[in-house]
Amino acid sequence: MKYTRLGSSDLNVSRLCFGCWQLNPKFWGEVDIAGWEEAVRGALDVGINFIDTADAYGDGVAEEELGRFLHSAGLRDQFVIATKFFWNFSDGDTRFADTTHDYIIRACENSLRRLQTDHIDLYQIHSWDALTRPDEVARAFATLKAAGKVRWFGVSNLNPEQMDLYRDHFEINSLQPGYSLLDRRIEQRELPYCLRHGIGVINYSPLYRGLLGGRYTAGSKIEDGRAFGPFFHGEGLRIVAEAMEKAKVIAAELDLTMAQLALRWTLTHPAISSSIVGVKKPDHILGALKATEGPLSQEIWHKVGNLFSTAVAKVEALPD
Repeated sequence: MKYTRLGSSDLNVSRLCFGCWQLNPKFWGEVDIAGWEEAVRGALDVGINFIDTADAYGDGVAEEELGRFLHSAGLRDQFVIATKFFWNFSDGDTRFADTTHDYIIRACENSLRRLQTDHIDLYQIHSWDALTRPDEVARAFATLKAAGKVRWFGVSNLNPEQMDLYRDHFEINSLQPGYSLLDRRIEQRELPYCLRHGIGVINYSPLYRGLLGGRYTAGSKIEDGRAFGPFFHGEGLRIVAEAMEKAKVIAAELDLTMAQLALRWTLTHPAISSSIVGVKKPDHILGALKATEGPLSQEIWHKVGNLFSTAVAKVEALPD
């Protein structure tokens, strides 16, 4: 496994990050916890030391399962743990964005309790709060860092202007955005910004919610929470499946699967520190390892990228 330093922090993280969003039963359904635990052990065995979750994943469920297992197995110190805050779901019935000082302190304490740890390695703002108060966020972060409860701070789903507002008040060590062959929007602004300012990038959904994993065809029926996305049904799915069939030929020439090719494509970008792979079972993470063995050539990177950029343009041109 290859490793990289995350931004200006001292965190040395694996190029693949073990993602815990799949422990959100509201979106992904029930997960075989025994199989998931086996996946965590398997990831560690092959050198993956980076694991990402959020308090919002199942409204605490993902953090609780991760904390329970790492504590019982004695594995907490083997992983760099990243988690996120943003959604105030404390009353159990509603959610709303909350980046106030008092809520950040409370959210962090709750995450520490669920994770059964005394510190969080990377604490991230999950999204942009329209009522954000950078000075309050900075004050909360300073308190948490001084107490040793958080080591480093990052943000997720923010644009350069939003990051600038925060950077006036505290150091941003990482950005967590969506990035894949089917979603390249951050190439224009966010990725150059992070390169310029030495901010690490941990991209989520490199397989675009599993669609780029290679097992779906034009005739697949996707009936879970993804079903209403334009790429997941009807003509949109047919167009993406056609691009995948062409990409699979390129992948085979490189002795890669479609999923490995999609992951290697994201990891080839110089701004990307680590790619998050969502995991339910061991194959999801162990099958991705080959993606980290080296970058794609410039020619192949553009060739594969253009295949899917063309597909995205065709889907976006479809009538509503």
